[in-house]
Amino acid sequence: MLKKSPTHTWMPAWVPESTKVFAILLILCSITVGYDGSMLNGLNILPSYTDYFNLNSATTGLNTASVFIGGFLGPLVTGIIADRFGRRLTIFRGSAGTLLGVILQTAAQNVAMFVIARVILGFGTAVSGIAAGVYLAETFPSRWRAWGVGLLNDFYYVGALIAAGITLGTGQWQSTWAWRTPSLFQGIFSLLCILVLPFMNLSPESPRWLAYEGHFEAARTVVAQTNANGDSTDPVVLTIYKEIVDTLGWEKKEGRTMSPVEIIKTPTARKRLLIGMSPGPFSCIAGNIIASYYLGAELDTAGITSSNQQLKANVVLNVWCLACCLVGTHLAARWGRKPTALLSQGLLIACLFIIGGLSKKYADNPDGASKGLIYGDVAVMFLFQGFYSIAWTPLLYLYPPEILNYSIRANGVAFSQLALNGLALALVFIMPIGLNNIGWRMYMVNGGWDIVTFFLIWYFWVETKGKILEEIDAIFDGEKHSAVPDVERVRAGRVSVDRAAIESDLREDKVISKTE
Repeated sequence: MLKKSPTHTWMPAWVPESTKVFAILLILCSITVGYDGSMLNGLNILPSYTDYFNLNSATTGLNTASVFIGGFLGPLVTGIIADRFGRRLTIFRGSAGTLLGVILQTAAQNVAMFVIARVILGFGTAVSGIAAGVYLAETFPSRWRAWGVGLLNDFYYVGALIAAGITLGTGQWQSTWAWRTPSLFQGIFSLLCILVLPFMNLSPESPRWLAYEGHFEAARTVVAQTNANGDSTDPVVLTIYKEIVDTLGWEKKEGRTMSPVEIIKTPTARKRLLIGMSPGPFSCIAGNIIASYYLGAELDTAGITSSNQQLKANVVLNVWCLACCLVGTHLAARWGRKPTALLSQGLLIACLFIIGGLSKKYADNPDGASKGLIYGDVAVMFLFQGFYSIAWTPLLYLYPPEILNYSIRANGVAFSQLALNGLALALVFIMPIGLNNIGWRMYMVNGGWDIVTFFLIWYFWVETKGKILEEIDAIFDGEKHSAVPDVERVRAGRVSVDRAAIESDLREDKVISKTE
């Protein structure tokens, strides 16, 4: 028997409503993406994989970059689907697409089949990832939002670590199962997503989406569940809910629609879009693609050519990056998003020029290079990846939905991922050719890009720490669109609210909404 929950979902009558099942699903989605990145990194090192497909620089780039073709196509429809049908259903559809791609990839008989499989896989992971980031940003309390959304991408490295370990274990096999087995294991996480999905109704929908669709009581219940253990009369709950209702009402009165065109319709929308989408391309051109997908070529440049040594380096790299992204999430929560990004970007610039210099020294005299030079180069490579993870791993999904207001949030986040995957598609294809042709100079080129990125962040980015999504409007519009105090001031007890007055206003808002 099914029952309709107070958060506008249907579920088995015997289960209580909880966000735990949905949190597990989102973590599995993140692990799937991380697994894929590290798996391809490992496969590109394996002779059994490169020999089976008879890969050269161009086809290596095509096999690797094809996932970004799907990642480029997915955002074109994700925003529309997420706004129309809700965040949860969109995650379901993305996870199903990912599983299909994994099955085809494991069974690939030639380059064409492998590429098609990865296009489908990239499409599915893009759809579920975009919807998941928006869902978490709209559902988590402001004080936990950095951790709630940041961890979504932090678990990328959990998947990456699992993939690195599996490819290390199968790397010595002499059959095609040396690379098919890691592909097959990737399907386990997607399959778990599908198995969990029937229980998705145990979890509430985004309160912003519910309120926009007119399900006010359901939206209030979700806010109460995530901020006050279900107490819908709590002052913090009333304040948050009132801000949501007032702000969405203001957007509707201003004629804001959910059309994708809305992201460029007004000067404020365009400004928010440019800032909100920037983590996508900024993280893409930072230089990590070289190590993320071409660690083998990078280590070859440094003089470490054994495939077994490279696979072990891949495992260590992912442990290091996982630790760094957790530190970065803590910094983003305590210190702020903008300072964390500037710190990370500054460290990346220094590392890239050091790596370029050391790699040049090795390239000038590979036979006479000392072990100190080789391992020094690798050490700085590892530092670079960790410093990248400090900011870009958590901020990639955290910052865009914070900057973008509701009417452009899903489409804006999708556009950010569109830009990221479009650039990644080009760079992943170009990088192996660039490394072959100009070697160490690729690091110098990346260092120049990162200097420009540093100053763009410093000049244009705004700080969002400690604000609920509706309060960020004041930065761009010059004012909030609700008269209630800031939520964190209410939570800290520095200001009180008139519960009766807010309840009265909410009843009036509901009546007006029904008559419109």
